[in-house]
Amino acid sequence: MKTLHLGQFIPGDSPVHRLDPRVKILTVLLLSIVILNAGAVESLVVTAFLLAAVALSGLSVDRIAAALRPLAWFFAILFCLHLFFTEGRPIFSSLPTVTYEGLGLGAAVTWQFVALVVSAAVLTMTTAPSELVGGFERLLRPFNRLGVPSHDIAIMVSVALRFVPTLLEEVERMKEAQAARGADFAGGGLIRRLRKMATLVIPLILCTFRRADELALAMEGRGYHRGPRTYLRELKFTRADYAALLAVTAFLAGVEALRFLPL
Repeated sequence: MKTLHLGQFIPGDSPVHRLDPRVKILTVLLLSIVILNAGAVESLVVTAFLLAAVALSGLSVDRIAAALRPLAWFFAILFCLHLFFTEGRPIFSSLPTVTYEGLGLGAAVTWQFVALVVSAAVLTMTTAPSELVGGFERLLRPFNRLGVPSHDIAIMVSVALRFVPTLLEEVERMKEAQAARGADFAGGGLIRRLRKMATLVIPLILCTFRRADELALAMEGRGYHRGPRTYLRELKFTRADYAALLAVTAFLAGVEALRFLPL
């Protein structure tokens, strides 16, 4: 199976693929608000919702896990920071810094970041980059009256999302190149492995600037200019889009209301 990267579009004909990009963007925004405010019960409901969204989009859990694998170190570090540096009741008498409060807070915060990344991954994996640009531009178009350049913002968001899989591919390529020269990224303890990964930072930064220059030259060569433009396919809401947006909004409102119910 070809390696999948976070933010990479996967063509398909699932119900999620066919939805208007504005519906998916609004769903991710609303879902992000719920995730950041979720308690234990709401977390279980949101997790079930994300699993259902992955199933409806035709993406397997293995594909999502493979796309999230490069961020595993970030999640692990995030969890350990809360586990070891949160005051409270010690779990082990020999390790007073490891507390029950740290365990609970670390699990909750890590779940929030994982859920946010998964929701964004479903959005980018089921929506073509051109549709993302069109969706963001249409959602921001009412703000043009306030002087907000909606199309420019949409282009910046699209380029940022497109750069995520590109940079991950560059990291893999650099690791393979250094491994061919004798570097061992899998051996040693956690600190040693982090130091080895740090050697990729400077080459990655240089590669990022090089890619940005190439993108700017390509856009200039194709006559890109700021301002409104037409699209090959104009976005139009269908009955399915209205129904999906209404259902998701009602569901997420219900999940948010769970926080105020006595349990």
